[in-house]
Amino acid sequence: MSVQRPHERHRREGPASVACFVVTSSRSRSLRDDEGGDLAARLLANAGHRIAGRQVVPDDAAALRRLAAEEASRCADVLVITGGTGLAPHDVTLEALEPLWTKRLPGFGEIFRQLSFAEIGAAAMLSRAAAGSVGRLLVFALPGSPAAVRLALEKLVLPELSHAVGLLAQSP
Repeated sequence: MSVQRPHERHRREGPASVACFVVTSSRSRSLRDDEGGDLAARLLANAGHRIAGRQVVPDDAAALRRLAAEEASRCADVLVITGGTGLAPHDVTLEALEPLWTKRLPGFGEIFRQLSFAEIGAAAMLSRAAAGSVGRLLVFALPGSPAAVRLALEKLVLPELSHAVGLLAQSP
């Protein structure tokens, strides 16, 4: 007789498909050449999730904040932002999100950097990848490189996406 763990039950009870909005924070990309955003949308869709929208936003904290607070939350359960999570002066994704966080998921960034370290070494510490919620919107801020997007989605986001969205959807 096997014992069922609570997280396994919650994972099964979460929605099979969720609405995802994919945003790329970049001064140099457009929807035509956005490899990281394209990959994120493709991996989410291939896992059975609906892409509610795609957008490229300049590295601008106010524009990113407005998008997270208003537009994405109107039509999506999940916001995936690629880009703007490094140390360069124009990397402002985290600064845009910080005032909006309802709850932070520090384990996401910690585990992402650990997995990334195994692939790229010490440069992993330069990533400020993060996750949390803005109300009932689940938000993932990922580096813009396709390798980082693939790592985050395949190893962390997709295995727990329905579970996390299901938890956020519960009434207080």
